Formats: sequence, structure tokens, C-alpha cells
Amino acid sequence: MKYPERIANTVELEEILAIPNAELIEMMARLDGDIMILGIAGKMGVTMGRLAVNAIRAAGVEKKVFGVARFSNPEDREKLQSWGIETIACDLLDQEAVKKLPQVRNIVFMAGRKFGTEGSEAQTWAMNVLAPAYVAEHFRDSRIVAFSTGCVYPLVGVGTCGCTEDVPPSPVGEYSQSCLGRERIFQYYSDKFGTKLLLFRLNYSIDLRYGVLHDIARNIWEGRPVDNTVGYFNVIWQGDANSNALRSLELAEAPAAVLNVTGPEIASVEKTALMLGKLMGKDVSFKGVPGDLCYLNNSAKMCRCLGYPSVSLEQMIRWQADWIVNGGVSIGKPTHFEVNNGKF
Repeated sequence: MKYPERIANTVELEEILAIPNAELIEMMARLDGDIMILGIAGKMGVTMGRLAVNAIRAAGVEKKVFGVARFSNPEDREKLQSWGIETIACDLLDQEAVKKLPQVRNIVFMAGRKFGTEGSEAQTWAMNVLAPAYVAEHFRDSRIVAFSTGCVYPLVGVGTCGCTEDVPPSPVGEYSQSCLGRERIFQYYSDKFGTKLLLFRLNYSIDLRYGVLHDIARNIWEGRPVDNTVGYFNVIWQGDANSNALRSLELAEAPAAVLNVTGPEIASVEKTALMLGKLMGKDVSFKGVPGDLCYLNNSAKMCRCLGYPSVSLEQMIRWQADWIVNGGVSIGKPTHFEVNNGKF
């Protein structure tokens, strides 16, 4: 896929994020059943819904895409409906409401809570563990891709090349522990009912309006030092992450499969910041004591099963610098990539 040198605005960004690749189109042509995205109103879900619709249309098949969320922002719902997605308002913590959702063959579960966990731990555990229980029981006969996070793994040094799917979880902090709880609940119901399941361990997705690169670039542009406490990170373009999530429906198994989803590179915070500073014409300063313990995932299995991401780290950096320099919008949700104590 040939991408533009720069992405001028939100409209163009969302269009690019929703362009399906040949592999996704081919999958939609053979995939049985409709698709439901739970938690579609989040920062990734809106464009995933549009991507799914575009892939279905390109495949020339009849298939519905349902989008489920509370829809606290009516504009998200209107946008999704304008793209051909059937929206359903539902609080996934309301078990009776979940029971009323239509049975759909293919489920992508994206709902979860991260930021604001400290001080509201009970709410985080409810959203990350209780809601999955309601969903897993109701959709026992579906195939499910359940979003998780690389934060369930232990912190590792850059010399390890990141955690593979064979590394036992060892989550740090209540957010990460609750994410492992979400996985265990889905696995329990998969074992109980034979539900085909894939645990989608993602870190970190970016789309220029948010993400690790956005956070670093925004600090540089506004003259703040870049926190180098956590010295390395992984990233993947949101369009690639969304495409891989949909394609992972075919990889769901019982017992559950696990897939790390991120870019193949281990990126240095310092080198990335210096490159962004050069592209933006800004000096770069750092704070914190550089450390070697990071959340790093090894994406070799993903690359074998689904291919390499279509957008390279260098391309993402160039797009990000241009976006910030030209006043591109931010959704105001910091990634907190500099945190390695589990407190979000």
C-alpha cells in the first residue's frame, strides 16, 4: 500500500486508517457471519468499524457490522452510522443489557479501563473483569478476539528482544493485574464452553492524535523535557493493529490462542526524540534516570501469521512530526509510556 508523505487533517487520517489491505478483504470474503465490536467508541474502535465495513464492501459480500458502546458522545454514534455500522447503546456492566445483545458469530472485545485506575481500582476491576464475564457467557457460541495488553508481561531489558507469547504473565500494578484477570475470565469461559478465543496483547497503538510518538513530540514542541525513565518502547500503526485484530478472528482457538501485536522494532526514546526534534526544528531535553526495564513485546509470531506492519517506525515518526508542527489535533489521552510501576 502506498501512503502519502504527510497526513493533512483528521478527515484524511481517518480515511487512511480505514483502507483495507488485500489480506483483510480476502478474509472478509470467506469469514462466516456478522461482526460485532464491543467498546467501539474508544480511540481505536471507531476506525476499526469503518475499516471492517470497507473491507466487506470491497469483498463484495453481505455482512453486518454492529458497534456496541455506551455512546456518551453522540457524535461518535452518528459518525459510525453514517459509515454503515449498526450501533447499539449498551453498558457492558449491566448483565441484563448484555443478555439482550443479538447473537453474532464474530466478536471483537475492545472495552476496558486504564487511565484513572489509581484511586478507582474497584471500577477498573469491574470493567476489566466483570464485563468480560457477562460478554463471554452471552457469546459462548461466537469466536472472540479479546483485546489485552503487553503490560501483563514482566518488565524486561532491551537485550531480551521483548517477551514472546511463551513468557508467563507477571503483571505489575492493579491495572495490569486486572488485565490478566480479563484474560483469565475469557479463558475460563473458553474452556467451559469451547469458545474459540484469541487474546490480543497490544502495545502500543498510535494514530497521530495520541500515542507514544505523539506524547514525545508534543513535549518537544511545547518545550518540555522528554521523560527517559523508560528508555525503550514498541509501537504499531493503528490501521495495522485494527486490521490484525479483525484478521485474528480466523486465528481464534479453543483453548485460547495468544498473540502479541506491535511493531517489529524496539525503539529508543532518546533516538526517537532526537529525530522528532530535528524534523520539527526544536531542541530536545530529557529528564529522569534512563532505565532498562520496559514493557517490550516480541511480535515475531504476529509477523509470521499476519505479515509485517504496512507502516514503518520511520514513517510514523515523520508523520507525527508534521502533524504536530501543522497544528494537528490531540484527543488528550497520554499513553504514560514512561510508567513502569503499574500506576496509571
